Amino acid sequence: MSNLLLFVLSLALSEGAVPVVATFEQQVAEREGVDGAEAPSFARAETAHSPVGPGAAKATPEGLWLAARPELDWTRVEPADGRRRWSATDVRALTYDAAGNLWFASPQGVGRFDGESWTLLDERDGLPWHEATSIAAAGADDVWIGTTIGLVHLVLDATLDGDGVPRWEYRQGRRWLPDDHVEAVAVDDEGAVWARTRGGVGVIRHVPMTLTEKARRFEQAIDAYHRRTEYGYVDAVVLERPGDLAGFRQRDSDNDGLWTSMYGAAQCLAFAVTGDPEARKRARGAFEALRFLQTVTQGGEPPARPGFVARTVLARTRAADGPDPNQGRLEQDLRRKAQRDGRWKVYEPRWPKSADGRWYWKSDTSSDELDGHFFFHALYYDHVASDPRTGSEAERDEVRAVVRAIADHLLAHDLALVDHDGRPTRWAQFGPGALNDDPEWWEERGLNSYSVLAYLRIAEHVTEDPRYGDVAAALIARHSYLANTRAFKVQAGPGTGNQSDDEMAFMNLYHLVRYERNPVLRSIWAHSFDRYFQLERPERNPLFVYLWAAAVDGVRYRDAFDELVFGAGAEDLAEAADTLRRYPLDRVEWSYRNSHRLDVELLAGSTAEPPRGRLAAGPDQGKVLPIDERFVDHWNVDPWRLDGDGRGLRLADGASFLLPYWLGLHHGLLRDSALEPGRER
Repeated sequence: MSNLLLFVLSLALSEGAVPVVATFEQQVAEREGVDGAEAPSFARAETAHSPVGPGAAKATPEGLWLAARPELDWTRVEPADGRRRWSATDVRALTYDAAGNLWFASPQGVGRFDGESWTLLDERDGLPWHEATSIAAAGADDVWIGTTIGLVHLVLDATLDGDGVPRWEYRQGRRWLPDDHVEAVAVDDEGAVWARTRGGVGVIRHVPMTLTEKARRFEQAIDAYHRRTEYGYVDAVVLERPGDLAGFRQRDSDNDGLWTSMYGAAQCLAFAVTGDPEARKRARGAFEALRFLQTVTQGGEPPARPGFVARTVLARTRAADGPDPNQGRLEQDLRRKAQRDGRWKVYEPRWPKSADGRWYWKSDTSSDELDGHFFFHALYYDHVASDPRTGSEAERDEVRAVVRAIADHLLAHDLALVDHDGRPTRWAQFGPGALNDDPEWWEERGLNSYSVLAYLRIAEHVTEDPRYGDVAAALIARHSYLANTRAFKVQAGPGTGNQSDDEMAFMNLYHLVRYERNPVLRSIWAHSFDRYFQLERPERNPLFVYLWAAAVDGVRYRDAFDELVFGAGAEDLAEAADTLRRYPLDRVEWSYRNSHRLDVELLAGSTAEPPRGRLAAGPDQGKVLPIDERFVDHWNVDPWRLDGDGRGLRLADGASFLLPYWLGLHHGLLRDSALEPGRER
């Protein structure tokens, strides 16, 4: 077997239920040609017999037939449940579940007969796909349906009034199956689901796991694959062969500072929750990595101005022998400025050398990098450096020095991050001259106002220097930055706008609300945060839910008409927890397809390729697809995208799970013991 690492693919934990997961090791083996000899029989029976009684059912081209006993006369039935009636002349598969309920699948949908009444389900109830090839029962009111495009898992929950509420899971793509066309499906005695496909036999096993165990697996995987350079910058890696973790290559990204900040923030919160020395060690490592992005820019060729932070670094193999990332860069920049972005910076070198000659560091640092640095340093200061057990004044001074250097750089350059060429970077401009006076910056006005006000509040909090608060007050009093933050997102309906901006805004608003001492301003920031969250609510994003809920909980806001008290509802917390449960442990970027689904509608007016859409039926109508039916690397991904063309050659890290998980635990918004959302105080 080419990969000995057991890697659980997905998780859907809930109290009293068994999660559905698969192993990466098993999937790799099956893709290499396992013949399915260990699988249960895939033989398709034309007649199904009830396991709890004498009843039987059969399907013929003429229709669906029932008999009290097989030796008696058969009666043709036309299933009807009060909402719809089907002739059922093309039943593709049928089975009985453990409770003796009859199930059948046809092009019209899925039906169940409990001996007295029928339940008929189609796309209006959330059925993802209807071209069934087979069906198998996994328990009472629990079936798996093989189709021409993937597996459909259906559980019919009983509610207090006796109605059945369907829960659907769609298992499609190489994350789950060797091939999408399922020819037959079977469930063995241990509950494993076997699928014979045109590309081989696949199996989905049930493995119970707590969210803490899942977090531990992600942390171990990050340590094994995702720490680039001696400083341990965290991001995805490239695989040599699809899905094979044995061969991988690390690479830099424009956002190494941001992704490492978010990983480090998770470790700060993990230490706050657990006191685990290993979490503290990881948080300290992230601090050193981010501090190096500031110190590496000083004194080299050419030197940056004090406080400037690099996007990322590349090690030089030997003094002047390493590959030069500046080669060919100028031509690329000229093309980008001419074809895509008229404000793109064209200059040399984009990758200066460090003073000691060991590193190239990337310039033109973006605002989202600064967002990450400030977000992390505030959490590190509060939960690690200020921890009464292990923190120290010397460590707090280290954080103060780093934060002060960046903040002072901004104050010295009209609230802009100024590059070694003496000009502001493309995106890190926060002053009123750009945001208020330059018409080309109108889209960034709200977001960059959030950013700089958060930077100043964090700097004031960490350094205890009031001059940073004084600058924030001047921006509000003289330059309308309070009004700027009320126009919180540029968007044109559900699913529009930039998801990277959303991620940045939520990180900044979290600290802006929590550190604001003026109660009037705090209520206004909380109101803006709450209004922003209403736009993001259908995305079921646990990071956004927990950042918002932790910041605004209990804050009051009064306007001319009403008084509002903000806080997360049970549904928001339940959806955030469910996303963490279903967050796939398989971080390989496989292709996926959802645009064909019956339960999906395209977003109005969207002409994007691949298409973008949302659920069109069921209790989740209007929301994005569950996280285990698409691919998420970082939370800046477009969650409305229905299809992805991943080839299994990218392995993402698990930091986007770790941050919301530890954030939810820290603020009492998630209880891992019961795996339910809660509010522990």
